[in-house]
Amino acid sequence: MPIALPKLLFFCALSLFISSASLAADLGHGERVFKVCAPCHVIDSDMNKIGPHLKGVVGRPAGSIGDFRYSKAMTQAGDAGLVWDDKTLAEFLSSPKTKVPNTSMRFWGLWFQSEIDDLIAYLKANP
Repeated sequence: MPIALPKLLFFCALSLFISSASLAADLGHGERVFKVCAPCHVIDSDMNKIGPHLKGVVGRPAGSIGDFRYSKAMTQAGDAGLVWDDKTLAEFLSSPKTKVPNTSMRFWGLWFQSEIDDLIAYLKANP
């Protein structure tokens, strides 16, 4: 017995909703993950700490905050065209020294993709 078109459309729409809901980033978790970053970085101000502020980091060229003294490696990465987007942030957050060799950032990287995704979503939600 064939399924009626309205039922088919309903179930297709429902599956799209369920899929997108399960893929949504967890901003609360991203905020908790940011606590690992907070000793050196801020997100809600353009004041630098030990590390540069991360306010508006998504879409910004690497090493581009004028009043922060970056490592030579980070400045060169920015000059070479490195811009912080979802992909480059994910690569950097998983292994900073692999993405930007000789960076002065003293962080080993996040191990779990869910932490990286949620942290990036949190950074994007705080432009």
